[in-house]
Amino acid sequence: MQRTIDDEKNPKKPVPATYSRTNPFPAKVLKNINLNGEGSNKETRHIELSLEGSGFSYIPGDTLGIAPTNDPELVAAILEEMKWDAEEIVTVGRQGESMPLKEALETYLDITLLSRKILQTAADFTDNEKLQKLVEDAVAVKEYCDGRDLLDMLRDFGPWKVPAQEIVALSRKMIPRLYSIASSLAAHPNEVHLTIGAVRYTAHGRERKGVCSVQCAERVQEGDTLPVFVQVNKHFHLPETLDKDVIMVGPGTGIAPFRSFIEELAINKATGRSWLFFGDQHEATDFLYQNELEKYQLDGILTKLDVAFSRDSDQKVYVQHKMLKHSKELFEWIDNGAYFYVCGDKDHMAKDVNEALLTIIEQEGGMDREAAEAYLKDMKTQGRYLRDVY
Repeated sequence: MQRTIDDEKNPKKPVPATYSRTNPFPAKVLKNINLNGEGSNKETRHIELSLEGSGFSYIPGDTLGIAPTNDPELVAAILEEMKWDAEEIVTVGRQGESMPLKEALETYLDITLLSRKILQTAADFTDNEKLQKLVEDAVAVKEYCDGRDLLDMLRDFGPWKVPAQEIVALSRKMIPRLYSIASSLAAHPNEVHLTIGAVRYTAHGRERKGVCSVQCAERVQEGDTLPVFVQVNKHFHLPETLDKDVIMVGPGTGIAPFRSFIEELAINKATGRSWLFFGDQHEATDFLYQNELEKYQLDGILTKLDVAFSRDSDQKVYVQHKMLKHSKELFEWIDNGAYFYVCGDKDHMAKDVNEALLTIIEQEGGMDREAAEAYLKDMKTQGRYLRDVY
């Protein structure tokens, strides 16, 4: 931005804030809708945010960080359990920032996760023999921490004989949640879109909620703001030239970066072919962005679209099954230089897709397993096999 004569005359003119991970930008929520149909087992939010005035830019493949707040009901339950004064001033963080206890529990502290260190330190604050015994057994500690939170610990091992400050000092600082960006900046100037699946489950007799995902699903309305920042993802991006073929595998919310990819390909009139594999539970309720994707296919921007809905037939069909079904053509694309992308669950889906890919290379390339693994390794070295898994 060029300096003006007025700038020279008024050196005290305020300098615009630089927004970052440590100073998130308050992005206005333009749209927040549920992508799933009535009767679905899932709730997936499509959220559109304004970046106007942020100075942020991004490319497809980058992520957006959100600084979340904890569930007010969980905070209220902790205050009630401990009979704490919500307005009591406590000190948090290395810089020793002071704030009311309720604010610390809502905005600063991670109250949904436990660790061995937390339990071991907490053992000094109570005479509870169960906790003293538990912390001596590393396996038992790991088992206890799984699916439990601060409220569980406070309820299970009281009475506690320390002030709120000591318990506050146990808890770690809440970290931002990162989400794959689901839009192209070229297609939506000054905006960023997200695809967020609300996490809800029951564990140890209590309903649990994902900190940020359920905040977005239940407590964020259009017109509200969310504190956000852009995080570059150097290891997951489109080819430098858009004449290359791309294959995208993204079931569920794994569709997010591929929506941004396809928008980018569309607006830049890419000459390379594109092939998307998408999967979820039911076609009628869980085909995320169905109208958009089918229109892209109709317009020739998306060359091929293969979908797998696991609960619509007696035998569960997943994206890797669709890959195997089209193994000959898939290998032709790959062998001719196509880029292969995977986004989603690393523990199951990404492993299954990797295995299917190896099988396809083996069968269609006439190789043994060792040669297929070397072929895949070579794809990674060339930057043609990219994964964004979590």
